Amino acid sequence: MAAQVAPGERGATRIADRVVAKIAAQAAREAVDEVPDGGSPPHATVAVHQDTARVRVSLELDYPCDIGGRCGEVRRHVAERVKALAGMDVPEVAVQVERLHSARVRATAQGRTR
Repeated sequence: MAAQVAPGERGATRIADRVVAKIAAQAAREAVDEVPDGGSPPHATVAVHQDTARVRVSLELDYPCDIGGRCGEVRRHVAERVKALAGMDVPEVAVQVERLHSARVRATAQGRTR
């Protein structure tokens, strides 16, 4: 009868970078709540090394808002969700605000006629 191999010695599970990026992008969407009118949903890129993921999230926000506060919420939520779902430590989440959408400018633009 063959000796049983301990579960930790049977092999390894590797989660692809693109899967971690999708988890991070979804977490950023959850943290932002809603995409500004005419905006794009957040997207993420990651660099995974062993059980550590460094994440870069790009997003668009409504303006005016507490930009620093919103970015902090995104950082915290992304790190928590990646840790919970992928089991990876996330020492760094860089948030890049690509664009600000002003409600006042949208309202003015909608009122214009050509």
